[in-house]
Amino acid sequence: MTLSTLVSQLGKRQFALEYQWMKRAVSPILPLREMLERRVAGEPLQYILGEQPFGPLSIKLRSPVLIPRPETEDWAIRLAERLASRPHTRPLSMLDLGTGTGCIPLLICSLLPPGSVQATGIDISEEAVKLATENAALCSPSGNTFRAVRASFLDPLFPHPNLGVHPPFDIVTSNPPYISWHEYTQLSRSVTDYEDPRALFGGPDGLDFYHAIAALATGKRSKSRKYFDRLLK
Repeated sequence: MTLSTLVSQLGKRQFALEYQWMKRAVSPILPLREMLERRVAGEPLQYILGEQPFGPLSIKLRSPVLIPRPETEDWAIRLAERLASRPHTRPLSMLDLGTGTGCIPLLICSLLPPGSVQATGIDISEEAVKLATENAALCSPSGNTFRAVRASFLDPLFPHPNLGVHPPFDIVTSNPPYISWHEYTQLSRSVTDYEDPRALFGGPDGLDFYHAIAALATGKRSKSRKYFDRLLK
């Protein structure tokens, strides 16, 4: 019954793909039946398996930290290729805003030569910072450095000196929340029930975090104090 229910939910092609992944992950602590039941209940496969390929890396995952999307993987690989094609005489300083699993800076660190990147990822979520730190230890960025720090880049005073986050940065990356309120209410329960809404909801029109990033990049945060105070509430 569980199999037929899942086939009807996912379709034959997607079911076949996910079923293969589940069978490879079977273990005494993660039996196939349990995985199938969790998937039928709507839990994303990535959380069930506890990991996801991201470029050459295997990124550790658990709810509610945002699941990396394929377009983010493609974008990060393209960025790494562009950076690799440009010679530099010192390590590049990188800041990842809303780092989540740490997938973006960790992938870039893994694709660039050793000693060429010093990356910092920030996230408001304690769960995300812990997971990103675990991924940094697991993925071993081959001579490049990555650390995760709990902070909010919506804070007008960011970066605080005690964070150890020192501008300027050569590279600023982000996959910010961009879902508007209307779009958020239309998302499937497999998203809203498991993924952190703070990593999805980008304000009434979905653009709040883009405005924040633009203000950070242009140095106009002090002139927008009331705006950022509103975002922080």
